[in-house]
Amino acid sequence: MNRTTLSLIGAVTALAAVTGVAALTGGSSEDADPAAKAATRLPVQRSTLLCPAPSSSDVSSTTYTAYTPERDGVEAKDGTAGLLPAESHSDDVADPGAGDGGSKDDSGDNGGKGAKDGGKGGRTSQGGDKPVLPLKEPGKPVTTDEDSSGAPALIGTADGRFAPGWTVQQTTTIDAGSGRGLLGTACTAPDTDFWFPGVSTDRDRQDFVHLTNPDDVAAEADLKIYGPSGRLNASTDESITIPPRSTVPVLLSTLTDQRSAGVTLRVTARTGRVGAAVQAVDQKAGGDWLPASAAPSTSVVIPGVPKDATSARLVVFAPGSDDADLKVRLAGPNNSITPAGHESLHVKSGMTAAIDLGDVTKGEPGSLLLTPEGGEGPAAPVVAALQVTRGKGGDQETAFIPATGAIERSATAADNRSKGSTLSLVAPGATTKVRVTASAGADGGSPVSKTYEVKGGTTQALEPPHPSSGKGPYAVTVERLSGGPVHASRMLELPQGGVPMFTIQPLPDDRGTVAVPEAGQDLSVLNDD
Repeated sequence: MNRTTLSLIGAVTALAAVTGVAALTGGSSEDADPAAKAATRLPVQRSTLLCPAPSSSDVSSTTYTAYTPERDGVEAKDGTAGLLPAESHSDDVADPGAGDGGSKDDSGDNGGKGAKDGGKGGRTSQGGDKPVLPLKEPGKPVTTDEDSSGAPALIGTADGRFAPGWTVQQTTTIDAGSGRGLLGTACTAPDTDFWFPGVSTDRDRQDFVHLTNPDDVAAEADLKIYGPSGRLNASTDESITIPPRSTVPVLLSTLTDQRSAGVTLRVTARTGRVGAAVQAVDQKAGGDWLPASAAPSTSVVIPGVPKDATSARLVVFAPGSDDADLKVRLAGPNNSITPAGHESLHVKSGMTAAIDLGDVTKGEPGSLLLTPEGGEGPAAPVVAALQVTRGKGGDQETAFIPATGAIERSATAADNRSKGSTLSLVAPGATTKVRVTASAGADGGSPVSKTYEVKGGTTQALEPPHPSSGKGPYAVTVERLSGGPVHASRMLELPQGGVPMFTIQPLPDDRGTVAVPEAGQDLSVLNDD
């Protein structure tokens, strides 16, 4: 039984960001000499992940699942994988996960932005230096549950055989209050630039961006928000200091006096690197984590719109110097169509555009494809996200799907259950073939794989395979075998009391390998003695 005990000490008053990195010792192909020969792909040797503090609500429960897939070509050498608690700097931040919707005053000394002194704030401990979710072998997930409030953010590393494709997922259920719903997120990589279309500074939403610094020196990040008319006026300092190995939550409505729904947040690391994620809580429609959009691109894919979505709101931002004119298509089970009344979208440079697509899927699963409209001049890059609602009236629940990059080789979604998991695969161009593997369960069983062909211009929504005789949460890995690009997401449903609670996680490539160039010449020195 691969279930560990998660001992959480101290009360954390806000959620934290997620971040991670994968690196091969010796550098990557981006650092290669231009004269180098064709690169060889090798497994990464070290990965770093950070997981958000899930909730401080007394009516919340969280499942953590960690997993590293088995890979051909990875030597069975030593390695470790586990996580430790991060420091929390959140003394002046309204609580986004409390059952009363966060009754603390937003207007504290730091404008609701947490510690700014680079070192003060409460430290949360979680069993000292004993790692959480340590893996014993690739291909076998471990899981643990936490049923109390105050779980801290977690910072972890994996090396050796556990590094390639290491994945950690947390899934939180909040039974009541303004944060009511199912909130899921995968721990992701640190970077220096993040885009979050779909955030809000409106009074009906509490959106926190959670910034985590995985390193041993302080980092500094700039936050900028863009609305339908351009950048929103800043009411306070937009530069945030994140102390070493710490997390700082920032309430977006404290950054500006302007109230607007459907805006875009940019997080830029001025020094160091950070992880960033947004937790959005709607007073009526629950909430979820909003992952960062894929990097700006002239064509984007938003995979996995549920077939029973009662509403879908598309938010797009054009970060470049040119306006973007986009075709809007829905890739369904059989072909791609243009949503009636939403054939195209014009996005002005430096501005955010939003359109309500209603029940765009009409009872069939689909994915949104945004491509250049055409015309004179080069196409303009965009970032995008979709806010999806299921249910009606007081039984609504919300999730977010960002624009998601293609799976170059493989991607994994951890924490799948015996019921309620839906895997969406979309081939925006040519037909593609993929292999989907269900790992062993956390409490036993054997992996099972199936191969699927996804026709170009369509979305295939399927129940992923289950492990043979397996019990407990399990992981699902998607490998692209041949054909055109494929994009994917995973929806997890855990309905409760008539509310269709759900969360959707994008599946970008896991970057489990890096390209290492071969030397362009023999640099060895001959000894003439």
